[in-house]
Amino acid sequence: MSKYTIGIDLGGTTMTAGVVNDQYEIVSKLTWATRLPRPAADLEKALADLCRAVAKQAKISFSDVEYVGMGTPGSVNFTTGFVGYNTNFGYYDWNLGPDMEQLLNCRVYVENDANAAAFGEYIAGGAKGYTDAVIITLGTGIGSGIILGGKILRGFNFAAGEMGHTVIVKDGRACNCGRHGCWERYASARALSEDTKQAMKENPDTLMWKIAGDLDHVNAKTAFDAMAAGDACGKRVIDNWLEYVGCGVANVVNTFEPEVICIGGGVSNQGETLLAPVRAYVERETANITGGRVPAICACVLRNDAGVIGAAALANSI
Repeated sequence: MSKYTIGIDLGGTTMTAGVVNDQYEIVSKLTWATRLPRPAADLEKALADLCRAVAKQAKISFSDVEYVGMGTPGSVNFTTGFVGYNTNFGYYDWNLGPDMEQLLNCRVYVENDANAAAFGEYIAGGAKGYTDAVIITLGTGIGSGIILGGKILRGFNFAAGEMGHTVIVKDGRACNCGRHGCWERYASARALSEDTKQAMKENPDTLMWKIAGDLDHVNAKTAFDAMAAGDACGKRVIDNWLEYVGCGVANVVNTFEPEVICIGGGVSNQGETLLAPVRAYVERETANITGGRVPAICACVLRNDAGVIGAAALANSI
């Protein structure tokens, strides 16, 4: 008989719950609107209702669920289930884990959402089968999760793994974290969009104008599409951006020397156009330290399911 857990990926727009079997497969999934702003107690009740609803959809009794795992934005104490702050939700000192255990009458694990998604990719995705892995998501910022010896690296203050806020350009671009020159200010998907817009302003003849139409419709794909069409300006933007991506990945290699690094986010859809240059950069930059033996560098595969699967497997991350 299969054992079931429920994983929740809690976001500012939607919250998704999935019933996951002992093979780390989602057997049923349900997504509801998060409907912020709302009182924390009201959201907790909705999360409990969502758990029961997805169990019913899977045609299992909620009593058959071993535990519920949750990935949430914010500063999360995994040991207590306490969320110190979640600025996007407007919650501070949120006793999420214990509150949910009372509502559901079962064990509830709470983890930072980036860590939960990284653990999902580790246990059932692109990093499956490896012992040490780092999962990097290139999005609005750069999210990362570090798994060493099969366990999530959390740090004494539960804030470890913020590779996006390691500095790669001293006194560089201002970052929302308060530092200057952070990796995510140069290598995130948002940074690529910003660099694309700047290049378009400086090069009125670039094909990127035709592809995007105007600056408001520029995204992280614009320069890639232009490069694929033979546009020299688009290629310069991508080549420069890939150097920044590679720089940060090389730092990850030299710091943790994991067996595998998985790169996610929408930009990872570029496949080898993204991965091959990053591998080459990392091999070149780390050769004297690694002896030429660099980690596997590949794309994440679980995409939007990573957070649900990772949350559902949190009992194995301790």
